[in-house]
Amino acid sequence: MKWIFFDLGATLVDETEVYKSRCEYASRQLKIDIATFMEKVYEEAAISPTPIRSAAKACGVVLPEWDHSMEKLYDAVPAVLAALYGRYKLGIIANQSAGTQERIDKWGIGKYFDVVIGSAEAGCVKPDLKIFSMALDKAGCEAADAIMVGDRLDNDIIPAKKLGMKTVWVRQGYAIYQRIEDESKRPNHIVDSIAELSRLEENFFKI
Repeated sequence: MKWIFFDLGATLVDETEVYKSRCEYASRQLKIDIATFMEKVYEEAAISPTPIRSAAKACGVVLPEWDHSMEKLYDAVPAVLAALYGRYKLGIIANQSAGTQERIDKWGIGKYFDVVIGSAEAGCVKPDLKIFSMALDKAGCEAADAIMVGDRLDNDIIPAKKLGMKTVWVRQGYAIYQRIEDESKRPNHIVDSIAELSRLEENFFKI
């Protein structure tokens, strides 16, 4: 393997506080307790890459803009990236609003990535295969020589596999509510947190 591409939200970036704020907002608008609204979110999480937005829309609520100031890196991310950097080329393929490079620079991890493809700048969003192909073209990398690491089966794993990339599913955030219903779409590896990448043998990515 020559390249490792990462998703951002719920893969490298902990969005828990943003989730909480948006769910609280929706429950206030609906005048229901948050636990009741969360039941709908959990249902949507199994089928939608944006479960809070989908649940809110189904209930007739328009959510405020996403608040990036509430995001933070998962604790293990700097160490994981530092361990991989130099052994592999690293990239990002993520559905993000404008300013992805600026945000990862602010978090101190921008230096690790040679290719950064955010959907706002790319003009297409995952699971569209175009955004993956765009990243591979920019990297000068064949799909067979690359791995996609992400939290969503629908947005990250399935489209990457269609192109011939190897895959690592990180079951963080709402990813725990997804199920593998087709064995042909099973990721090459499954981990329960980004921290697990740093505890694996060097040949983990040589799949």
